[in-house]
Amino acid sequence: MTGQTIAYVRVSSVDQNTDRQRFDGVKVDKIFTDKCSGGTRNRPALTEMLRYVREGDTILCHSIDRLARDLQDLLHLVETLTARGVGVRFIKEALTFEGNASPMQTMILQVMGSFAQFERSLIKERQREGQQAARARGKLPGRRKSLSPEQITELKARVSAHEPKARIARDLGISRETLYAYLKAA
Repeated sequence: MTGQTIAYVRVSSVDQNTDRQRFDGVKVDKIFTDKCSGGTRNRPALTEMLRYVREGDTILCHSIDRLARDLQDLLHLVETLTARGVGVRFIKEALTFEGNASPMQTMILQVMGSFAQFERSLIKERQREGQQAARARGKLPGRRKSLSPEQITELKARVSAHEPKARIARDLGISRETLYAYLKAA
């Protein structure tokens, strides 16, 4: 009996879309989706998937960097899964790992994983540089959600009515800091 085909999808934040991580033409029995940074080890859907998969199953992942951005984590995951008889297939890189990895496959996984880790390091470095440049210009780093003029009017009315600011911010999908910035600008 052949096992199930399980897909693992990860995006870095809750507002990102998973559409680009498609598995066209492949029948997927179950999908596990995380919406969190690949740099974190706390990935609830990954943990659930690791408990769910059984010998004979195959895990599909759009690309290596969706499963892990850290070489050590990647190697551990692939080695643990293949030792359990679970295959791991990366669509973008056209790589499949099963229990019988050749030295060439192992090297390719290590090289590709190193690139993913390097890319993650570059992203973090660019973020840090951007934050430092923003601070030097007197700006607070980070992205604020833009509110429509109607939402700003609603925000002011609700604050004037002494509604709790935390509730207003939550309802508008912004942080309290952003709420205060809108109030200060008004």
